[in-house]
Order: sequence, then C-alpha cells, then structure tokens
Amino acid sequence: MDQHSLVEQLSPKVKLVRVERGYTQERMSLILGVSKKTLVQIEKGRIQASWTTLVAMVALFRDSEVIQNTLGEDPLEVLETIAHESVNRPKQRTFGGKVWWTSVEEHNGYMLQQNVLSQHYRIIDGNYYRYFSSFDLKEARKKLAELGENPI
Repeated sequence: MDQHSLVEQLSPKVKLVRVERGYTQERMSLILGVSKKTLVQIEKGRIQASWTTLVAMVALFRDSEVIQNTLGEDPLEVLETIAHESVNRPKQRTFGGKVWWTSVEEHNGYMLQQNVLSQHYRIIDGNYYRYFSSFDLKEARKKLAELGENPI
C-alpha cells in the first residue's frame, strides 16, 4: 500500500466517517481543515481527498469503525508505515493480533504477522510489543532474523 492507494480507499469513506460521528459538513470541514465546498466535492466523488486531509481524518477519527474496518485495529500504524516505508523501533503494546492479523512465522520469541486488511507486516514480541512494521515481506523477514539473533 502507498499514499495513492490509501487515498483511493479512504476518499469514498469520508462521508461515512462524518455520518458515523454525527457531524454536519460544516463541522467536518472545520475539523479536517478543508472548505465545505471541497468536502462536498470529496463526498460526491468528484475529487479525491488529499493525503494530508486523510492523515488528519485517520488521526482524529482513529476509533471509527469505518476506518478500522478499512485499515485494521491500529490505523495510525498503517499511516506511519506508509509515510516512512517502515517503522523500526519498539512501540506500544498491541493486543497480540487476535482479530486483524495472521501469523506468518515465528523466531526465538518474535512473531511476524500480516494485517488482513492493509496487508502490511509487523513484528511483535511474546508480550505483544511491536518492534517493526513494513509493507515489504523481505525486509520484515530480514528484521525478524536480526531480532531472533538476540532472543528475548
């Protein structure tokens, strides 16, 4: 997934997120930092939302069922992975991937998982802390091997 595909996936869902929250177009346009005219054009499918607008929407409405059903349990992780191409540092504790994740492989206490919606990969430890995220399976497997050399 890249910025373009995220824009294509989420632009048609801007109205759903707005309605889910019970906001008027006026209120939603203020929150997202776009004109009401631009919001109407996005909602009618005449234009796509910008990457910046969608980043704001995902960040501000990350608990939205519409967004989570599109990007998974942690939509900010998906944004961060797209923006930086990979995330390589210990992060917050996860729920272990019981709903949105499929295990790909394990190595010395680390699990490589793939998100069933966004298709990105992450590595978590046995306590469910995220260490790495990427859309590149080869890169994720390399990092899994590196982490596995120093088991937890």
